[in-house]
Amino acid sequence: MLAMLLEKPGTPLRAAEIDKPEPAEHQILIRVLACGVCRTDLHVVDGELAEPKLPLVLGHEIIGRVAATGPGAEKFAVGDRVGVPWLGETCGECPFCRSGRENLCDRPLFTGYTRNGGYAEYTVANEHFCFAIPEAFGDMEAAPLMCAGLIGYRSLAMAGDARRLGIYGFGAAAHLIAQVAQFQGRKIFAFTRPGDEQAQQFALSLGAAWAGDSDKPPPEPLDAALIFAPVGALVPAALAATEKGGTVVCGGIHMSQIPAFRYDLLWGERVVRSVANLTRRDGEEFLKLAPQAGVHPQTQTYPLRQANQALDDLRAGRLSGAAVLVPGL
Repeated sequence: MLAMLLEKPGTPLRAAEIDKPEPAEHQILIRVLACGVCRTDLHVVDGELAEPKLPLVLGHEIIGRVAATGPGAEKFAVGDRVGVPWLGETCGECPFCRSGRENLCDRPLFTGYTRNGGYAEYTVANEHFCFAIPEAFGDMEAAPLMCAGLIGYRSLAMAGDARRLGIYGFGAAAHLIAQVAQFQGRKIFAFTRPGDEQAQQFALSLGAAWAGDSDKPPPEPLDAALIFAPVGALVPAALAATEKGGTVVCGGIHMSQIPAFRYDLLWGERVVRSVANLTRRDGEEFLKLAPQAGVHPQTQTYPLRQANQALDDLRAGRLSGAAVLVPGL
């Protein structure tokens, strides 16, 4: 099968013909229909996440059809459409798994990082960590739901009942979760790279009440802020924009160093917290909510062989919405 391989962090992916994988116990073989390109993929390629499996097939926003089932796999049948997220498997035995916090598992496996992912024509996945995909979404639309949507949803949940919600970094996750937040009756304030008028117009087109530069204050205090851009300096900026008692949620898996800041930015019972991975419950809840909220993912498609171009466009901020790779395009 065709796959795009990462052989060494810091180098471009290489198109290669490799053996199609065989599904092991409780695994399913999936013919990939679409795979989203996530900022976490950039962190892996750039060497910012340590010790990836090498050589590696990236990609953890996978939509595909079940092509075969391994021993004991009974959740899905051949031909079913499934989604594969970042969290590929957990131990089920550690204190986190036993207490419903499998996203913090001590011995996890991650799709497109510690096991091969979806930048390929086929992949395998543990059936218990795959999701059935609502018919309301086409293959390309559904792909970014598997991470941008799920992590965005978990981040939004961490904001509690905040009505005035700031979103820093208006990319794939932000444009999805902004639609959910508005469905819930929240008021959205979008923060982008300074001077990025295209991103600001994109946010306004999706119903944001205000859109502006990330180094500027919003027109009114925020009840909570979600940070999706991997820029540590946004943490004190978001704290300064947030009302007392508010929460700043860091939704990325990697962030540059957070600079020192004055204590008064934190004082007043403000909270700074991170979001780590996802749980299967997050996926089930979000995939039920997204069609009800009328979520409409905006995507830009690329042939599988153009994965490096998609990554470059993401890095440079040239995307409105999410990049999606399509085998056979």
